[in-house]
Amino acid sequence: MDSKTDPICGMKGHIKAHGHYFCSEGCIRKYEKKHKVKEFCPACISKQKKPWYKERLYIISIVVAIILAVSYILPSLNSFFDAFVDYARIVWWAVLLGLFLGGAIDYYIPREYIESYLGKHKKRSILYAVSFGFLMSACSHGILAIAIELYKKGASTSSVVAFLLASPWANFPLTILFFGFFGAKALLIVLSAIIIAIITGLIFQVLEKKGMVESQPIKKSNDWFSILKDIKKRWKAYRFSPVSDAKGIFSGALSLAKMVLWWILIGISLASAARAFIPPDFFMNYMGATLLGLLFVLLLATIIEVCSEGSAPMAFEIYSQTGAFGNSFVFLMAGVATDYTEIGLIWSNIGRKAAIWLPIITVPQIVLLGYLFNILL
Repeated sequence: MDSKTDPICGMKGHIKAHGHYFCSEGCIRKYEKKHKVKEFCPACISKQKKPWYKERLYIISIVVAIILAVSYILPSLNSFFDAFVDYARIVWWAVLLGLFLGGAIDYYIPREYIESYLGKHKKRSILYAVSFGFLMSACSHGILAIAIELYKKGASTSSVVAFLLASPWANFPLTILFFGFFGAKALLIVLSAIIIAIITGLIFQVLEKKGMVESQPIKKSNDWFSILKDIKKRWKAYRFSPVSDAKGIFSGALSLAKMVLWWILIGISLASAARAFIPPDFFMNYMGATLLGLLFVLLLATIIEVCSEGSAPMAFEIYSQTGAFGNSFVFLMAGVATDYTEIGLIWSNIGRKAAIWLPIITVPQIVLLGYLFNILL
């Protein structure tokens, strides 16, 4: 991984502290709490902080605001403005709720739970990996860094792969966003992502045992960290403070917003442009509910490098234009399974065999489910 990758959230770091680069003061404090190290100088952090106008979220927000203003004024671009407003009406509540829940998860759920349960080469480790993936609040690119860090801490290859596949699409904040777009059908996306993650993780366990993919040494320790006991212990020691809790949740939500909200704005902008300027015939001819349309969407998802939150609006646009829910599913899932950033990181940090097997195992599952969705829905 890049030496300037934040060890806590996986984002690009610019504040140097404790031998690492962090994206924010919040991540520095989490690192200090986790590793029980002395608090880094607050004044030193302030000197290294980015000015607000260099933050990606603010840059993208300003650019999108300018585009919206121009499209509102110019009649020829009104269709883009109308499409963007339609999308905003659909998802504003889901985005806010997702950020709030993500902030709450970030504040209340210790990451130690995740790190302690993914090192065993057992079937239940796959279930733990998928479950913890559901509780993560980060975009797919942030999840990559977290997953590699877990591998370095002893997580098995199969657990890391299951975690990687479940986190971008089955995580709780993004599930809320999916409901904003797809309604009840969002459950099919989330459940399918979980099923694919479990199946792929179990297959990787078999490959690990046969030496066909790189693997961590199996830990001999019989110690098993009990989350239930730890929760009871924390609950007894916990002192409710509305102000402190609200600040903690807000801090987590703000960090998540800086990580994913600019991707959502990019995704909505791309989807709005597609609705405004691409003829409906193009969608029906090339992305319709046919095997050819499904394969074209698969190719498109492989080429386009967009964070998971940014892919959701475009996937919905494919669905709204063609009615092919399976194609939307393939666009979402294949983007993660065939993403060259993900494959490259696995190749360089875990091994080439693990990286090669990932698309070989996942893509057939994704295409099959997509094809079945197109037939049955």
